[in-house]
Order: sequence, then structure tokens, then C-alpha cells
Amino acid sequence: MYIVISQKVLDALKNNQPVVALESTIISHGMPYPQNVETALNVEKIIKENGCVPATIGIIDGQAIIGMDEKQINMFGQRKGIVKVSRRDLPVVFAKKLWGATTVAATMILANMAGIEIFVTGGIGGVHKNAQQTFDISSDLQELAKTNVTVICAGAKAILDLPLTLEYLETFGVPVLGYKSSNLAAFYSKDSGFKLDYEMKDEKEIAQVIKCKRQLKLDGGILVSNPILDQDSIDNDYINNIINNAIDKANKLQIKGKDITPFLLKEIVDETQNKSLMANIALIYNNALVGSKIAFEYNQIKNNND
Repeated sequence: MYIVISQKVLDALKNNQPVVALESTIISHGMPYPQNVETALNVEKIIKENGCVPATIGIIDGQAIIGMDEKQINMFGQRKGIVKVSRRDLPVVFAKKLWGATTVAATMILANMAGIEIFVTGGIGGVHKNAQQTFDISSDLQELAKTNVTVICAGAKAILDLPLTLEYLETFGVPVLGYKSSNLAAFYSKDSGFKLDYEMKDEKEIAQVIKCKRQLKLDGGILVSNPILDQDSIDNDYINNIINNAIDKANKLQIKGKDITPFLLKEIVDETQNKSLMANIALIYNNALVGSKIAFEYNQIKNNND
């Protein structure tokens, strides 16, 4: 059995309650212990407080757990050597019975298999800078093009080439919706300055878009760009300078592939003296709040139609 759905998530799905999926890479690779576990449990708490059931997804001994419990989240937060899992890694991790932390792509796949529409994360992967030479493009974007899950995030990770990421999403037909904003969110910063085609006024409007996409059987995800709150936002020029220096350092050390994002995020945390870590935690909490409200509204619409 490759997938185990926890009883709390199973009951919620059977009883038509709103469920919100959560990834596990943020626990194992996104931030240090104990902040990783504290953040994961607080995100679950926010989701519960807003009328939804959280489903943190991770792979333990070759089984995908849809709805990890507190003990499992704690083990994830402290265990070393957990594999960072995207689409290509899933069969290997299952076959070898490894522990795996699900990225945006893998979480989307497993959430979709379990019948969960709404997924909250920090930021998606995207087109890396200098991708014209390196071809370094996150598989998150291809997953958004084909897997039927709505992803709520604070934009693409700030280390990426944001205009090229938007171009890629447009090419593959992924709707990018700005939550109460006409510009793409820039992860640590509220506003990237890059225009989006669709600004959404509230959670209900987003839920209506999800309903229409699913009823029309237009396969693929929806990306909701939810800006970090004003009080938590970091100045664009300040953070971009630090990011560029971190990228230069990674290039000199020839760090590539799935190692690049954890390396850059750690460098940024060190250089900002933990400001970026605090912003990262704040934006995830805000995404959990907005994502829960969208899940609740979508569930209402879906149940009324049924």
C-alpha cells in the first residue's frame, strides 16, 4: 500500500468537509529545528481554527501519509537524510521504502490522488535565473500544468526569475490569480512589480474560478498569489541584493539541481540575520489563513451544487 490516508482526513473527505493539503519539504529542508516543527503545527492550528482539516503529507518507510500526526511531524523535523521528493523520485522512494519530504509537485500529485483540491505552501519553484543556459526549471511548473490542485502561495520563491516563471505558467495554461493584488507576490516581499492578468477580490471569487475550471474539465492546477502582509514584508532591493550574492556563491561552488534551493535559502537566512526566516514563517501562516478560507468557500459551493 503506497498511500495511507489518516482517519481524520478520511472522515473529513467522506463527510464533505474542507481539507487543506500541506507539504513536508518545508519541515525537512525549509527551516531548522525546532522552528520547522513549530511552524508546521501552527499552520495546522490555523487551518483547524478556520473550519478545515489539515493534511500534512510526507513519506515514511515508503508509504505516503496523507495527514501526518504530531509525532510523525516531530520525527520529520529532527530526522536527517530525508529525500527531497518530486514526481521523478516517487517510484524510487516507494520501492526502496525511504523517508521522503514532498515538494510542491509531489504534494500536488498525492493530494490529487487523495481527492484534496486545496494545497497551501510557502512559495512554488519556478524558472531559475540563467535557465536559458542551465535549463534549471522546477518540475512544480509542469505539475501545475497537469494536476488538478489549487495552490495557495506567496508567489514563486524570490531566488527565481519571476518574469520567466510567469511566462512559463502562461504558456502551459495555468491561471495565476492575485489575491486582492494586481501584481505577483515576491515571497519575502509584498510586490514583485510584475503584473498579473487577474486580481481576485475575495476567497469566494477564487472558489468560483476553481468550480468553473473543474466543471469545464480543464485539467491542470490554479495558482493563487497571496502577498505577505505589509508588516512582515522585506524591502525588495535589500533582499534582491542578498539573493544575487547567494546565487553567485552557489555558482562558484557549482551547487546545482535539488541542492540549490536549500543552499540559497540558508545563505539568505544567514545574511539577513534570520529576518528572511521570520518572513518565511509569517507568509506561510498568512497563506494557511487565506487557503483555509478558499477551501471553506469552495466546499460550500461544491456541496450546494451536489
